[in-house]
Amino acid sequence: MHALPPHFSRQNNVLHLEGVSLQALAAEFGTPTYVYSAAAITHAYQAYTTALAGRKARIHYALKANSNLSLLKLLHGLGAGFDLVSGGELACALAVGAKGADIVFSGVGKSVAEMRAAFAADVGCFNIESIPELDRLNEVALSVGKVANVSVRVNPDVDPKTHPYISTGLKENKFGVAKEAAVALYQRAASLPGIAVAGIDFHIGSQITTISPYLDAVDRMLDLVEAIEAAGVPIHHLDLGGGIGIAYEGEDVPPLGEFITAMLAKLDARGHGHRPLMFEPGRSIVGNAGVLLTTVEYLKPTPAKDYAIVDAAMNDLMRPALYQAYHGMTEVVSSQCAPHTYDVVGPVCESGDWLGKERNLALRPGDTLAILSAGAYAMSMASNYNIRPRGAEVMVMGSSYRVVSLRENVPAMLASQLGLLN
Repeated sequence: MHALPPHFSRQNNVLHLEGVSLQALAAEFGTPTYVYSAAAITHAYQAYTTALAGRKARIHYALKANSNLSLLKLLHGLGAGFDLVSGGELACALAVGAKGADIVFSGVGKSVAEMRAAFAADVGCFNIESIPELDRLNEVALSVGKVANVSVRVNPDVDPKTHPYISTGLKENKFGVAKEAAVALYQRAASLPGIAVAGIDFHIGSQITTISPYLDAVDRMLDLVEAIEAAGVPIHHLDLGGGIGIAYEGEDVPPLGEFITAMLAKLDARGHGHRPLMFEPGRSIVGNAGVLLTTVEYLKPTPAKDYAIVDAAMNDLMRPALYQAYHGMTEVVSSQCAPHTYDVVGPVCESGDWLGKERNLALRPGDTLAILSAGAYAMSMASNYNIRPRGAEVMVMGSSYRVVSLRENVPAMLASQLGLLN
């Protein structure tokens, strides 16, 4: 049986999240359904604020991990700012009451329309990633009569030893500005009338489970800060990117406090401990706070292997197909039948539609299966492939719960096309 994340427990052989039976939620709302723990989200966010106590620091939650509005409202109430990468994510942040000063607008391909929307919201800072983007931002700023606070995302060329699709700090990645070009770019930014230099940032990747790549990146960033300031351009804040990864498969992930302490010690040792800091975590706040519930439809033996075919699929949880990622799985109700080794797969018409391989599970048709660590990059990456409605989302709060996103339905999905048939 897979080790359970915090806030999950078994009570009378039934898996609970906080004080709520997941079997009862599956019966009430059907499957696939995503369920989140408010307590787990709160605990993870407060681990950052506790570790950064006494420092000039702000946590900007990365909406791309999970943009459910109730989840965002919870984090906003705890004091989080937001890191976003699209006009849609900007609308989400504003919808839960975030102010412009709470928002950092990142992303490699901001459109003119997105820049205009960000200026209308008075976002606190634009993280820019290229000279063409800097020039476009300057033009848009002048056209709306505003000045853009800017931080340049510098590519430190550090290998985080994570999956290549979520490694973002190598010189061959599409993200950021080469460190060799940074000083000249900052001088250019400082000369533009629509730009005010605010800070510097890096983001070397996602799901990094060791501290050393971050420390290497901080060293390279601070070398650049010193060179930029020597060239006459002051740097006001340091944006240190995302947080540490989470344990999906029993990985030995350093505690968050250890990660933050090491980062702060590096800044202090280099004489930069006085600077305001930003972090942009997503997965580490919500990843292990969520679970995807799914129902076993069929148990299918074949000469090569046996399959557990469930009603969740790659459109509900893309990470295994996209990254070959591992998610823990466990029976919601402990079964009396013998465990067996299955590949857990969905009904989508792709051989890549698998959720877990060679899992030892005690299953019968109709059982509910819990796919763990589904709080991040599950619903936010979900699609309607095969005309499959996306599942409901439920937030658990102690012994109570509420639906925070309704299950989609096919008529509503087709509505935008039906009117165009005539």
